[in-house]
Amino acid sequence: MNGSNVHALIPAAGHSVRFGGTMLKQYAHLMGQPVMAHSISAVQKNREIKSVTVALAEDDGVFDELISPDFPDVQTVTGGDSRAQSVLNGVDFIIGTHPDCEWILVHDAARPCLSAAALARLLLIGLQSEHGAILAVPVNDTLKLANEEGLIVQTVDRSYFWAAQTPQLFRAGPLRANLQAALLSGSQPTDEASAMEQAGVQPLLVMGASSNIKITGAEDLALAEFILQQQCVGE
Repeated sequence: MNGSNVHALIPAAGHSVRFGGTMLKQYAHLMGQPVMAHSISAVQKNREIKSVTVALAEDDGVFDELISPDFPDVQTVTGGDSRAQSVLNGVDFIIGTHPDCEWILVHDAARPCLSAAALARLLLIGLQSEHGAILAVPVNDTLKLANEEGLIVQTVDRSYFWAAQTPQLFRAGPLRANLQAALLSGSQPTDEASAMEQAGVQPLLVMGASSNIKITGAEDLALAEFILQQQCVGE
């Protein structure tokens, strides 16, 4: 991996519609720190990561108070009105600020339980992949395909299905080009791999971990705290 110039991007311009309450989920309290602080720290600890940039909402107003004091080296850029636009803004910023950037690692602000082992595994395998790679886990539940009335149409073979996680790792140039193409076409890819797939690229799936949860509701905070406590015991 030595010599690969990897820069991290954390999109955090969303307004957490599903989370509830008045606090954005990326700033919710988790073991004495905002959720996003754990996500940044998990990425920043890996020595392969040369810099971390966070894409913020234009009206954020919280990052400088809650995050910047503990992460003075983290850079920020204004995001957009969708995840894809926020990531594209961040990619443009990183490439402009770090012209030698080869790879961009995108990680969710609300995914605070990323383990050092999972990140190292993604970098080890992903940097050898022509089309990039993402962390993901096989789906264990039985999957049902339903119609518009909520009636089961068929049971789907789950052996072909994986649940996507982050980080997702791609070469900087192709990631920017494919995000631009997706947005120009009117598409709104929900993750970076989707934008790559629309261009005919087949990213590699790298085994993630069930502990790498995404905070979507307030009830997820207790589980995240338990996971982080277990990770601390294991270090």
